[in-house]
Amino acid sequence: MKKFWIILLAAMPLGLWAQDNTWELPEEEQQVEETTLEAKINPNAKYLRGAVPEIDGKVVFSKTIEAPGKSAAQIYTILHDYMVKMTKASNQINSRVVVEDSVNHELGASFEEWLVFKKSALQLDKTRLYFVLEAKCENGKADVTMSRIHYFYDENRKPERFKAEGWITDDYAVNKKNTKLFPGSGKFRRKTIDRKDFIFDKFESLLK
Repeated sequence: MKKFWIILLAAMPLGLWAQDNTWELPEEEQQVEETTLEAKINPNAKYLRGAVPEIDGKVVFSKTIEAPGKSAAQIYTILHDYMVKMTKASNQINSRVVVEDSVNHELGASFEEWLVFKKSALQLDKTRLYFVLEAKCENGKADVTMSRIHYFYDENRKPERFKAEGWITDDYAVNKKNTKLFPGSGKFRRKTIDRKDFIFDKFESLLK
């Protein structure tokens, strides 16, 4: 029996054993495991420091979206049509496309929409979200930005207006230990990032 185990162990690939005789996961699996563990430990991980970028003191989300094989004109048309569709969605209040430059392939839209924090039979917690969405289209890509973000909150009881720069940035919404969001400003930061991600991801899927 002892000889059997010696033969079996000798036949196993060396990659299955770490130097300390513990199981060693492939690097890709380790990264997935670590990411999953991080999310379980801190559900706010994606919203912490660095998640809200500033340019010259202004909050500006930006992304270059690749569109292989598509011309600037094609990209312009796709994004233009979707921006128009966005302005007509059920959560919109007073939104419109304000820049339609088909020669330089540039777009700009001004949005005023409802951003809902919590909705139940007993409670509706929401704010007006304002922002400008811009796209500069070139052959094979589009540079997209979301900026001029501000809010009008609790308008029926105690109206408050907030600018993103003084409300959802790292200094205003994240604790010093970078482990959690503050209760008030944190919910604005979280939902704004979610909204940005939804729009940018939608643009990316349309341009694939």
